[in-house]
Amino acid sequence: MLKSFFPLTMHLAEHKKYGEIWKMIYGEYELTRQYILRISGKTELMADYPIDQLSIQMRERIMLPLLTIQQYAIIRVAQMEEALITAPVRNTFEKLVMRCSFGIINAGRNSA
Repeated sequence: MLKSFFPLTMHLAEHKKYGEIWKMIYGEYELTRQYILRISGKTELMADYPIDQLSIQMRERIMLPLLTIQQYAIIRVAQMEEALITAPVRNTFEKLVMRCSFGIINAGRNSA
């Protein structure tokens, strides 16, 4: 849960097709987080594991630029798809989404 970063996809909350599912996922995340903190008696996730917590935070800072680039490319591909545009740049954005995935997956594997 500590690896979740909802501000990156918050724009989907108002999306006509994906908004409802985004809100459901975020609501479940928040509810689960509250219950975990209540049950554990802690004020933050992984409070008993500060080194692992720092490791995750460091990896997330490394991954955020890749995630941001990937989200931008996904949005551009979706816009082109809606407008029925098949320009060569669309293929470039699709490749960018895939290439970002490799870095994101690799960094995720190396975190706690």
